[in-house]
Amino acid sequence: MTRLSEAIGYFRRYLKPFWKGITLVVVLTLVATYFQVMAPVYMGKSVTALTDFITQAAKGHASMQSFFQAFWLMAVCFILNVVALCISWLVTSRFNAYSTNNMRKGLFSKLQRLTIKYFDTHQDGKILSLFNSDLDNVFNAMNNAVFEIISQSALFFGTIWIMLIINVKLALITMASTPFVVLISIIIMRKARKYLDKQQAEISNLNGYINEQINGQKVIITNGLQEESVRNFRGFNNKVRKAMFKGQLYSGLLFPLMNGLSLLNLAIVIAAGSLLIMSGNIGTATGLGLIVMFVQYSQQYFQPLMQLTSIYSMMQLAITGAKRLVAVEKQKEEESVTDGIVLAGLQKNVALKDVHFGYSAEKEILHGIDINVQKNHSVAIVGPTGSGKTTVINLLNRFYDVTGGLVAFDGVDVRTLTLESLRAHVGIVLQESVLFTGTIAENIAFGKPEASQSEIQAAAKKANIHDFILTLPAGYQTKVSNENSVFSTGQKQLISIARTLLTNPDLLILDEATSNVDTVTEEKIQTAMNNVITGRTSFIIAHRLKTIVEADEIIVLKDGKIIETGNHQALLAQKGFYYDLYKSQMAFD
Repeated sequence: MTRLSEAIGYFRRYLKPFWKGITLVVVLTLVATYFQVMAPVYMGKSVTALTDFITQAAKGHASMQSFFQAFWLMAVCFILNVVALCISWLVTSRFNAYSTNNMRKGLFSKLQRLTIKYFDTHQDGKILSLFNSDLDNVFNAMNNAVFEIISQSALFFGTIWIMLIINVKLALITMASTPFVVLISIIIMRKARKYLDKQQAEISNLNGYINEQINGQKVIITNGLQEESVRNFRGFNNKVRKAMFKGQLYSGLLFPLMNGLSLLNLAIVIAAGSLLIMSGNIGTATGLGLIVMFVQYSQQYFQPLMQLTSIYSMMQLAITGAKRLVAVEKQKEEESVTDGIVLAGLQKNVALKDVHFGYSAEKEILHGIDINVQKNHSVAIVGPTGSGKTTVINLLNRFYDVTGGLVAFDGVDVRTLTLESLRAHVGIVLQESVLFTGTIAENIAFGKPEASQSEIQAAAKKANIHDFILTLPAGYQTKVSNENSVFSTGQKQLISIARTLLTNPDLLILDEATSNVDTVTEEKIQTAMNNVITGRTSFIIAHRLKTIVEADEIIVLKDGKIIETGNHQALLAQKGFYYDLYKSQMAFD
């Protein structure tokens, strides 16, 4: 029940702004339903009038006036019913389009407010499935199911009301099978819901696997693992097939079952009406008209049940999608201190004091780290894989918060600073550079959209990428994207450095910026890094130790603890872990 209430709450929140349109749809649907349930009345009266005409014709004083009057009233009812439904459909389509558009904007905005931890723990493909699967299911349901629910519910109760007014006995006979229909529907719906939920979960897993394989396609091809990749895909795909087959099987059973029961009920109504005529309780002419009415009402009575069951799988997928979207909305957002301290700039130092941290409560990564970097000084962090180097960087920019100790800028805990001011003064060049769809100029100015062309070019010059950009036909206006780029891996990194340099950060973080490039490109990046580092407080994570020999201080991490500190020469003189690491690298360079 919680699951359903969450989905209803989700729909209510996004549909509430369109209450006027929804009210108009309800009113128009009630009007359309009134004309639809009244049409069989005039159909029955026209049949009765026609029967009377045939009977009276033999006596020589017959009149067709009653027949034509009833017939035209029936036609008017059908026409007005269609007109009201068409207008209602147009209004429904409009507010559905706007509301699902708001859902899409709400989801994307929510993702922008989530913590890095969410993206670290969720596959890209599963996040994308929220947009291209769950939201699509919600839209399909709202564009079809919502209208059907309103109109068919009105028709169902309207039909019951008019049947009871016309003839209670035939009304009760028409509705006699309802408990059996409801019982069968509940049993089948429970089965369908189970497998439709599973279907969505398996589709999400499949999307995650596909995204992972596409991103790693070069590795797959290089290692000749295409067959294994396809084999694993078949496993995910088979799970989707099995869940989808069972979900569609059970939900699909409802419509033919309802159709069969409708035909059976129609036969029962005709038989019951015929018995009433033969028993003499109803006149022949009146009885024929009554049977015609209830033939129509029998079909109208089962029509809502058939329609609602036919869209059950659509509704169920929408409820499942809404549940998954609600789960995202419940995710913890970055805790920006709205009334926090605004960091105006770094004046003294950046310090990590007795910092403890673990990505999970079961495993601590950093064990009491102490680092103090004075303004305009650079510190390099080195160590083996898994020592906690990148974790330190994640804490400086509040991608994660410490579990013990504190990170401070000029003695102020970063958790008391506004995120906007903190990140405005911290620049990061990541190991994996990213280009966004747009021009080269737009990519460099990504962190400072208002930057002038001269500022963009100055940043590119300091990053050693200006000359290459000028060789391109469109120069800084060349269109690029991360997937379709004129840049090599190293040149992308230089663009990232230019982008960071343009924002003029007080604290610069370089996360293994030269780890994925060749020696020649490394020298260019190193020169660019030196330009960026000059006059700034800097944290440098380095895999290649020769790139950090000029750092003011080098911190050696191992197993989450600082084991050595000092500048390059001092650490070599100690002939400890750093000495061994440096010598081993030099042997291969």
